[in-house]
Order: sequence, then C-alpha cells, then structure tokens
Amino acid sequence: MSLRLDPGAPLFADVAGDIDVSFEFFPPKTEKMEETLWESIQTLSPLGPRFVSVTYGAGGTTRERTHNTVARIARETPIAAAAHLTCVEATREEIDAVAEEYWAAGVRHIVALRGDPPTAGAKFTSPVGGYENAADLVAGLRRLHPFEISVAAYPECHPDSPDAAHDLDNLKRKIDAGANRAITQFFFEPETFLRFRDDAAVAGIDAEIVPGIMPVMNYASVVRMSAMCGTAVPAWMARLFEGLDEHPAARQLVAATLAAELCRKLYAGGVRQFHFYTLNRAELSYAICHLLGVRPKDAAGVAAA
Repeated sequence: MSLRLDPGAPLFADVAGDIDVSFEFFPPKTEKMEETLWESIQTLSPLGPRFVSVTYGAGGTTRERTHNTVARIARETPIAAAAHLTCVEATREEIDAVAEEYWAAGVRHIVALRGDPPTAGAKFTSPVGGYENAADLVAGLRRLHPFEISVAAYPECHPDSPDAAHDLDNLKRKIDAGANRAITQFFFEPETFLRFRDDAAVAGIDAEIVPGIMPVMNYASVVRMSAMCGTAVPAWMARLFEGLDEHPAARQLVAATLAAELCRKLYAGGVRQFHFYTLNRAELSYAICHLLGVRPKDAAGVAAA
C-alpha cells in the first residue's frame, strides 16, 4: 500500500481528534522504579487511554509484581488495566488460578501470549499439563470469564515462525479462538505495518490490529531488542541518533519527532489506534500523543498515590 501525503499540508496539521491510544508498562523491581511508574501513570492518565497493560516476565518471573501492579491500577485509577499472561512454565490450573485472581481484582482485560522461555535463546516447549500456545490460552480464558483479550502480532514475522504465511496462520488461530484484537511488535517504517495489515485481511483476519510504537529512548538498547525479536532497524535511524549519547534532551526530541512522524503516516494509511511501549517513562509518549492531537480529557484523572 503506497502512502500519498499532501505535500502542501501544514507540518503536523491537526488531525480529526479520532485517535485512541493505550500504553504498556512493566512491573517495577524497586521502590524507586515503582515511584517512577506511578508518576508516569499519573502523567498519561489524563489522555484517556483505552487501557494500560503490564508485562509478564519470562517464565513467570514477575507474576506477583505484575499482579500487584495491575490490581493497583484497577483499584486506584479510572483506567482499564490489562494484565499480560503467558503459557511458560505453568500448568493450566496455575494459569487459570492467576486469571481468576485478576477477575476477582476487577481486571477484565488479558493480553494472552505464548511467552518466552526463561533462558534467553532457548526453544519454547509447552510445559506438561500447560497451555500449548497463545491460541490455546485464549480458548482457556474464554472458558473462564468473558475477558477482553488481546494477542500479539508480528509485522516482520515471529523469530520462531518458518515464514510469514505460517505466522499469519498462527495469528488467525488466536483470533478464531476468541481474541478481540492483536497488538503488534514494534517496527520503524509505516509500510511494514500497512503491508502486514493488508496481508492479514487477505488471510481472513478481520479483528482490530493495533500498531505497537516504541519511542527510541536509547538507540543501542533498541538495536539489541530488535535483534532478539526480528525487527529491522533502518540504516537512517543510526545516522539520526549518532552523536547524541551525551545529549539526552536532544535525543528525546529526535525520538519524539520520529515516532510522531511514523504515527502520522500510519494515520494517513487509516490507522486510528496506537499502543505505546513506554518503558515506564511518560515524557516521550506524552509528547508524541500531543503532536498527534491527543489532549487531556476533562473527565480523566488518577488517584494513584
């Protein structure tokens, strides 16, 4: 799908106010990190996100911290909280028990994932008595309660998939099992997502597909993460961040501009929902949303202490 933007349009002209956003956080490891997380939630909450999600460590290593964070968001803020849940190193009964705890805590949204093995680079194997994959997990959650369920999608193919067609088949199985939407792995060029969206439609996937946006807070870290998940980092990005290691403020300005431009091009391609990987920092995501015309909602607030 080619993009045809009006060259005469003003730079960052107002959009129609029809953008919805969501944000992803990870559970804090220390008291200081928890303070930073809640400051970020307080900052982003007035933007009225559809939901905020909290990640789940490899092998369930953050299970308790994830639960506590999600439960606190549900308890102390007006934001819909979504909890990540994986298939790794747990039986169906154990995972079902975690899901039941979320339901009891008022959490109605699960991000259902296969998950990564606790040992980096190891091959995923379904645990004895566990869910086999994300589609199996989605079906299991559907049997428990009427959760809202999001799943993962990979515009550049999951590293474990033999090819793109197999990867799309896997996504369709997750949607057919009862998932409401897919949220993509991060990517850096709009055509990557738009091609994937078109391919998914051809494959019979009609659920909402939300692009995952990763603002580049640290270029070297993004390169490492991209290598692990099979995301292509364009050469022009290295040139733009070159020489900014000792200039964090300038680096943030470049990062916000790049991510906002990516979102604007996606918007021109018909995208209206965006999911931001915040890394528990609010500034970049807030700036990008502002550039996209997302403003604080009068009714949105947060009671996080």
